[in-house]
Amino acid sequence: MKRSEINAVLASATAIFEQHGWALPPNPKWDITDFGRNDFSKFGLTLVNLCEEVEYCEKLMLAWQGQHIFAHTHRLKKEDIISRFGVLAVQVWNNPERNVGEKFTVQVNCEPREVTSGDVIYLRSGERVTLVPGAYHAFWSVGEYCVIGEVSTANDDVNDNVFLDEVSRFSEIEEDAAPLAILVSED
Repeated sequence: MKRSEINAVLASATAIFEQHGWALPPNPKWDITDFGRNDFSKFGLTLVNLCEEVEYCEKLMLAWQGQHIFAHTHRLKKEDIISRFGVLAVQVWNNPERNVGEKFTVQVNCEPREVTSGDVIYLRSGERVTLVPGAYHAFWSVGEYCVIGEVSTANDDVNDNVFLDEVSRFSEIEEDAAPLAILVSED
């Protein structure tokens, strides 16, 4: 990604978060990625790490309409994905082949729900899905954009993500402008 594109995404995301009442901490840890695909409008995701502790983590994310976050699971991390504004579609599978048809249980709004591998769960503002290691998931915004919360056990973006497609978790950056913020991948 070009640094100028990252700067524009950062400015837009900040404005949207503020519009919806999300005050970011001082010097937030931004993570803006196109998963190495050089097409942020289709494969991008904007994340802000609000808290990174040994036991738990909290993130705020923004997905624009048309962006698709690749199917993945986590080796260790258990997470709640929460729609904070808008409608979020979360597709779930219980296997790495993304075979459909098998029944399994996920928690939606803290209640167990039987789903079929390949189902799409639609989360409206305030709703959440709890995903455990081995629950593969992809997600996208149904409307113009979706503000997404994540509360999870400890986060390790380098070693804990298992993507089903060939992706690069962090984007290579082409320096064509001065950075507005240092990204998580640059720490």
